[in-house]
Amino acid sequence: MYIPDLDDMLATHARIRPHINRTPVFSSRMLDEMSGAQLFFKCENLQKAGAFKARGASNAVFGLTDAQAARGVATHSSGNHGTCLSYAAGRRGIPCTVVMPRTAPQAKKDAVIGYGGRVVECEPSTSSREAVFAEVVAETGQEFVHPYNDHRVIAGQGTCSKELLEQVEGLDAVIAPIGGGGMVSGTCLTLSNLAPKVEIYAAEPEQADDAYRSFKAGHIIADDAPETVADGLKVPLKELTWHFVSTCVTDILTASEQEIVDAMKLIWKRMKLVMEPSSAVPLATILKNPDVFAGKRVGVVITGGNVDLDRLPWMNT
Repeated sequence: MYIPDLDDMLATHARIRPHINRTPVFSSRMLDEMSGAQLFFKCENLQKAGAFKARGASNAVFGLTDAQAARGVATHSSGNHGTCLSYAAGRRGIPCTVVMPRTAPQAKKDAVIGYGGRVVECEPSTSSREAVFAEVVAETGQEFVHPYNDHRVIAGQGTCSKELLEQVEGLDAVIAPIGGGGMVSGTCLTLSNLAPKVEIYAAEPEQADDAYRSFKAGHIIADDAPETVADGLKVPLKELTWHFVSTCVTDILTASEQEIVDAMKLIWKRMKLVMEPSSAVPLATILKNPDVFAGKRVGVVITGGNVDLDRLPWMNT
């Protein structure tokens, strides 16, 4: 297992800079007052392809040799990683296949196709996803780019926190959503090297809290098919992300489905930022745990904005 280091992250940032946005950092006086903290929102919903995963995907694609690239790339994804891998593959002019749950938002399937990728559907469980994906790779011979358990991807996600440190001085903590742990691992990689005193928090839905339970138990606990409105956070930790989570994360906090939806609505209303439910989990946990963040300068990663506008979560609440 290759564990990416600071040099990998710095080389990655140089490689992917032409293919990503240096996303802005926004703040809200009202949300500061509600939370009792100073919140700095790193807006990866304004990233290329609408999500932070453009960073890791671009690093994986543009780091391939010409021979590897000619075969194309493949992955399994609930949406954003597949979209971003299709985006990066399109930039390099190579094929991309994405295995997606049939229940994934149609907007995310359409985005993969819009960037030139091919969608192959599977059942909404980790076991089905991995079985269908194995068939795709056997058929195509394409290079597997794992959504998060990949050193190239984690190095790419680490560039987000590098930018955040350059944009905001004196951070006390950074919090990001956690599913498989790619963004949190990248955050750990960067902050442990460049700002080791900054606390790292992960935020997770109560109904898909396998990372929280893993963190408390000291070993990986994987759920096969959890149900949550935060569709991007349904996947389990893997060995590489567990390495970072278990060694660098201060704590993992959870929020209920209603708390996630309320936080999402709050950011839409007050900050005018379109974000998906997964991105609202950090704010939900901050508001739920005011004592943890009181008086602190907190970086909050808004991980993506690829929401299905025809199926907004509060339409059914």
